[in-house]
Amino acid sequence: MTSPRTLQALARLAELTPRSIVAELDRYIVGQADAKKSVAIAMRNRWRRQRTPESIREEISPNNIILVGPTGVGKTEIARRLAKLAGAPFIKVEASKFTEVGYVGRDVESMVRDLVESAINMVRSEREAEVEDLAHDRVDDRLLDLLLPVPAESKSQTTPEAVGGDAPIFLVSSSGGVTQETDVEKERYKRTRDKLRQLLVDGQLEQREVEIEVSQSAPMFDMVIPQGAPEGMGNFSDMLQDMLPKRTKKRTVKVSEARRILIQQELDKLIDNEDVTADALERVESMGIIFLDEIDKIAGQRGQSMGGPDVSREGVQRDLLPIVEGSNVQTKYGMVKTDHVLFIAAGAFHVAKPSDLIPELQGRFPIRVELKPLTEADFVRIMTEPENALTKQYAALVEADGAKLSFTTDGIAEIARIAAQVNDRMENIGARRLHTVMTTLLEEVLYDLPDRGSGEIAVDRALVSERLKTIVEDEDLRRYIL
Repeated sequence: MTSPRTLQALARLAELTPRSIVAELDRYIVGQADAKKSVAIAMRNRWRRQRTPESIREEISPNNIILVGPTGVGKTEIARRLAKLAGAPFIKVEASKFTEVGYVGRDVESMVRDLVESAINMVRSEREAEVEDLAHDRVDDRLLDLLLPVPAESKSQTTPEAVGGDAPIFLVSSSGGVTQETDVEKERYKRTRDKLRQLLVDGQLEQREVEIEVSQSAPMFDMVIPQGAPEGMGNFSDMLQDMLPKRTKKRTVKVSEARRILIQQELDKLIDNEDVTADALERVESMGIIFLDEIDKIAGQRGQSMGGPDVSREGVQRDLLPIVEGSNVQTKYGMVKTDHVLFIAAGAFHVAKPSDLIPELQGRFPIRVELKPLTEADFVRIMTEPENALTKQYAALVEADGAKLSFTTDGIAEIARIAAQVNDRMENIGARRLHTVMTTLLEEVLYDLPDRGSGEIAVDRALVSERLKTIVEDEDLRRYIL
């Protein structure tokens, strides 16, 4: 049975139609309409599956996708933006990092464990946002108790027996009113505390020092875990630490540092970790996305004599198959079913082809989308249209020093032309070439900016040609700089 919080997360997908998902991706990624359409449909099917009758719901498998295209065309960015848009647990892993069971390296099940960790961090952040105001109020109260402790004499005078059995003292005002002395002290203490609270809120007490108790970590237990050992053995040292009694020590810190320590303590008290874990595991199973990059690196040419690294490559594919098909993976938080985890694989496939994967794994990625190489016109759009365009990023960096950076239309066109030219003559690294060109172009500007002071810097065709002409024409310099 799906929990209410997971249902709320899935309900947010109702507003994300495929067309709106593509429109949101267009804000950050230029072109690649086919890939955007495929991932948008796969994400919408998540919500559609939850609306189907329960009898058939478990039978509906996710539409796993292989994105085929050269580096720097937007494969990773599409998957990352999609997960952020849907609020789904997401992890990006490199297929080349995994090794077959029995070889030294990471086993494929570790990607599921990493996904669970990502989900727990995401759910905990949501819970912290819900109780943040209450936690800050509690921290303020604790800081006031440290800055203005309750007077010891007022505690001891709460009962007649506490002061040696004498009767309590009463004060008579000039108007004839009668009050107990402890009431006067309480009122005075309350007024002082209210004044301190206002100073604390205004940030005027941040440099005061207070003494707080912090938990002291127990000594670590280093253990050598054998290769291929069960998941539980890797967490044995954590279990031993949990069994040891928690020790605390007193530290004298400033209010600003104390606030950071106390807020974490209060959040730990307000958040139920078991509830966070249960919700995270459920989201992984129903909404999790694993982006498997460089899958072409584990594809060897079939039909030839297998030897060397090809043995391990096919072994990784065989180990990966049950995870993609759907199996139970043991994590330190509990068992996770991967039946409905969405896998998005990507690779350049310069040497190998998707058909070089083992047939069983090919069948688990029914959708294949080819991403187009970027052209000079695409580079112009990349530098002007997205909300996080490079030109806007560098303008924000320059503005931090009080200056203003602007790019003319012909300047952007010249940068795009040089980036496309270098990609043609050298290794094609796609949009990443714009980073190297822009860094080289603005190196002197960013270096001299603090001494230059405020003013406007216009990047036009003449400036771009002047700064980059020598490097572009010199093949040796181009090879090492751009």
